[in-house]
Amino acid sequence: MPVTFTRGRDIHSVKSLAALARRYAQDPARWPLAPQFDAESRWYARLGSDPTHEVWLLTWLPGQSTDLHDHGGSAGAFHVVRGALTEQVVRPGEPGPVVPREATLHRGATRAFGSRHVHRIVNTGTEPAVSLHVYAPALGEMTRYRLDGGVLRVAVVEKAGVDW
Repeated sequence: MPVTFTRGRDIHSVKSLAALARRYAQDPARWPLAPQFDAESRWYARLGSDPTHEVWLLTWLPGQSTDLHDHGGSAGAFHVVRGALTEQVVRPGEPGPVVPREATLHRGATRAFGSRHVHRIVNTGTEPAVSLHVYAPALGEMTRYRLDGGVLRVAVVEKAGVDW
C-alpha cells in the first residue's frame, strides 16, 4: 500500500495520509501483531514502514494520554479503530496565550495534519481505545512541550532509535 509523498511540503498530501490510515485500519488481519493494553502506560508498536511512510498501532486505556508534542516535521494521520479519543490542539504563534482546542473523535473517525501540528491525545472515555497512525516521512524526532502560563515551552526533544 505504499503512497509517494513529496518531502519539504507541509501537506505531504494529508488527504492521502488519511486514506492510507483508513486502509491500514480496515484490515487488522494483515497487522503483524494484535493490539495489547498496558495498565501502567499507553502501549504502542510500529507495524511497518517503507521509504515514504511508517505505521504505528496505539492502545489507550481510560485516562491514558500523550504529552503535548509535534512530529519533528512529519505530517500524519490517525484513525480511531475502537473507542473514542480526544485531541487537544495548540497553535503556536497565535496572539495571546496558547489555549488548547479540543475535539473528540469516535470509532471510524480519521484526523490528518500537517508537519507543524502540535497536539495531545487522551482517552477521556470509559472504554479502551485503539488507533492507527501514519507518518510521512517516518518519525525522526518528536518535541514534547508543556504549557506554562499560556506559553508553549519545549520540555524535551526525543530522537527515533534513542528515545523510542
